[in-house]
Amino acid sequence: MVFLMFLIHKVLTLSCPASDVFLVPHEWYQPGDWCHVIVGGMTSHMGYHFFEIKFSENPSIKPFDIPIIFTKFHQHVLALAFAVKEINEDSQILPNVTLGFHIYDSYYNSRMTYRTTLDLLFKSQEFVPNYKCDSEKNLMAIIGGLDFVTSSRIAEITGFFKIPQFTYGSLPKEEFETSKLSSLYFMVPNEDHQYIGIIQLLHHFRWTWIGIFTVDNNDGENFLQKMQPLLSQNGICSSFIERLSQLIHVEDFPEVYQTISIISMNWINSKANAFLVYGESMPIMWLRFVTFIIDPESKEIALFRRVWITTAQIDFVLSGIQITWDLHMFHGAISFTVHSRAVAGFKEFLQTVNPLSVYRDGFLQEVWEQLFDCSFPKPELQEMQSRKCTGEMKLEDLPGPAFEMEMTGQSYSIYNAVYAVAHALQALYTLHFNRKKTMRCKNPDLPHLQAWQLHSFLQGISFNNSVGERVFLSKKREATEGFDITNLITFPNRSFQKVRVGEMDLQAPKGKELFIDEDLIVWHPAFNQVLPLSRCNDPCFPGSWKKGIEGNQFCCFDCVPCPEGKISDQNDMDDCFPCSEDHYPNKEKKDCILKPVVFLTFEEPLGIGLASAALGLFFLTSWVLGTFIKHRDTPIVKANNRSLTYTLLVSLLLCFLSSFFFLSRPGQVICFLRQSMFGITFSVAISSVLAKTITVVVAFIATKPGSQMRRWVGKRLAFCIVLSSSLLQVCICIIWLSTFPPFPELDMYSELQEMILQCNEGSAFFFYCVLGYMGILAIASFIVAFLARKLPDSFNEAKFITFSMLAFCSVWISFFPAYLSTKGKAMVAVEVFSILSSSAALLGCIFLPKCYIIVLRPDLNHREQLTKRN
Repeated sequence: MVFLMFLIHKVLTLSCPASDVFLVPHEWYQPGDWCHVIVGGMTSHMGYHFFEIKFSENPSIKPFDIPIIFTKFHQHVLALAFAVKEINEDSQILPNVTLGFHIYDSYYNSRMTYRTTLDLLFKSQEFVPNYKCDSEKNLMAIIGGLDFVTSSRIAEITGFFKIPQFTYGSLPKEEFETSKLSSLYFMVPNEDHQYIGIIQLLHHFRWTWIGIFTVDNNDGENFLQKMQPLLSQNGICSSFIERLSQLIHVEDFPEVYQTISIISMNWINSKANAFLVYGESMPIMWLRFVTFIIDPESKEIALFRRVWITTAQIDFVLSGIQITWDLHMFHGAISFTVHSRAVAGFKEFLQTVNPLSVYRDGFLQEVWEQLFDCSFPKPELQEMQSRKCTGEMKLEDLPGPAFEMEMTGQSYSIYNAVYAVAHALQALYTLHFNRKKTMRCKNPDLPHLQAWQLHSFLQGISFNNSVGERVFLSKKREATEGFDITNLITFPNRSFQKVRVGEMDLQAPKGKELFIDEDLIVWHPAFNQVLPLSRCNDPCFPGSWKKGIEGNQFCCFDCVPCPEGKISDQNDMDDCFPCSEDHYPNKEKKDCILKPVVFLTFEEPLGIGLASAALGLFFLTSWVLGTFIKHRDTPIVKANNRSLTYTLLVSLLLCFLSSFFFLSRPGQVICFLRQSMFGITFSVAISSVLAKTITVVVAFIATKPGSQMRRWVGKRLAFCIVLSSSLLQVCICIIWLSTFPPFPELDMYSELQEMILQCNEGSAFFFYCVLGYMGILAIASFIVAFLARKLPDSFNEAKFITFSMLAFCSVWISFFPAYLSTKGKAMVAVEVFSILSSSAALLGCIFLPKCYIIVLRPDLNHREQLTKRN
């Protein structure tokens, strides 16, 4: 027979005055020590009756503890028995081989765990370390324990013998790796995976303010050391951290009462609605005891407005005096549980369990007495008045806190661990059988197998269990299944149901491991089926940002409106942010609005006014030009070079038309042409004015006897002046357009709520060169005209030119500060206004007096009359 060893640990005890007297051998204890005593003999099935007795140095003081049994953990034992039973009845697995098992208790004590492990390895009739005698146990594997301390203590001894050991609790695997315990196999994923799942769960429900309950031992401290940095890194704060002791004693009642007071204050006063619980089963009993002290009749609804988040090691257990209580306070709890599936036949197997028929399970009677509050006759004890245990009592009639009929995650892991050993044994047996058959051995029976030989078959083992699920142990000796996310639903009859509402898939991409179907979750009735909030304060809504409160945790903050030009579009933003360049904030500062593209157009009032002025001046200039052409043979038109007059009027026409380039939608062609066209046409106009003025001066000088200037009198001089002056401006424009040409751009910064479509001049240097050259021509014309204003010529235009250049220069001198101090459409309007007003000044000062004579006083348009007037 091949044996498995199964080792589990029990609950701790609640101290109270002695009610029964247990006979304990003297040599088992010393004064002041704690002794863990198991009641009954060790058989194949073990109910775990566990209690503690404290011995005092004063013989008159003998306080005793009430025996407490975690009856729910007996399912782990039954799952082992069920798996072995299935394998032994299956002809496909290990034919002609019978699996057996021993069940031992760790007593939740390191010293007793060491002793029990040595008993397992060496004890037959009596304990002789490192020596086996009499009937030998063919031990092949160990399953246990549920916690890190028990598993590591077993592994310290069995590791020397390379015996495979399967743990069925979610443990911090790195603790084992640092101790180089190479014979361990983990049937449940590393505990650290749960930490990631907890963070993702809190993020999913936006819970940032939580309370934490943890066991007060090394496991609890390791949990806090790993969990607290993760919480801080992910913007989650702990309202409080409460450590729950593993032992409760009457003599420590003041300390216990103080702990209960602190827990109740944190519980009631905390704004946190989400409580994270880490440990095994003791925290559940602690918390249920606290609620009983605070509110014995469970009338305080506000007390239950909490969402409990529990880790995979926790089982919802009540035992001892609590077994008649309910778990309504945990209604709606969300738990990380070891993955499990319903195994066919297991429930029926549990229904057949009866202490009167299963005679080999000596501890089942103790479990039965705790479960049903009854007693079996014990000849060695006096007859006690209590309800008798009968065979009609069934496990299926018990509420969930006492015993579950559905296979739990730990039981499922034990079930798979047994099958893993069986499949490894099958492979090992097949290998030896084939070798002996090849060697033509006469006795191909099962050889004397050693436990260490299983390792090569267990690493990477993969098989389908009876449920049809694939069980796989990686090369790192760890199960690859994830965790189930379950929702606890309680019922008035003290039973409960665990509803699977999600899962944690360890093979999923990073950050997507957790899946939750929120619609399946049932919250505590105190929440009215509304998603609970768990925050230090109300959220900061869009349009505001979180400002930390000095002296408080970062999860507590004030909400401050966003400053001008910035928004926040989500709740609880750490800071406001500006909109993109092409958007601007709305009034509530919680959304960005697309900026409209604007430019100076003909449709708006300013554009209409400027366009109308340009058209009016254009038609006026056209009329002047037509009048001059019509009366071209009159003395007033023929004076001062008729060609220059026509050239000036045509250039003024083009100047008025060039303003429409500035009133059109800026595009590649428009931007490329408008400043150049404006600069060249104005240069031609001013050059014509300069030529007119110089012509007057040259004509006056040429009238003096012996003057050399007579040869310059005529059209040739005027043509040269206009051509040379205009060509220089053309050259400047050609260089500008060939090197840094203007281009259209969107100005997103000048206006908060608009994008201005404008022309970028490309090179400010060339732009100001064009304007500067025009200014030089204008100043030159002004100076020459001013000096020639009193020359005695019949048709001297110098006075009119002087006034026109004075107006022209005044306009463009004012243009520069106005242009530089404006943005967007106003800048364009300033330039258009300058073009129109300066052109109008030339037109009005030079040509309107002549038009007055031509049109209204034709009698003066004679040479004799003009000469007589002079």
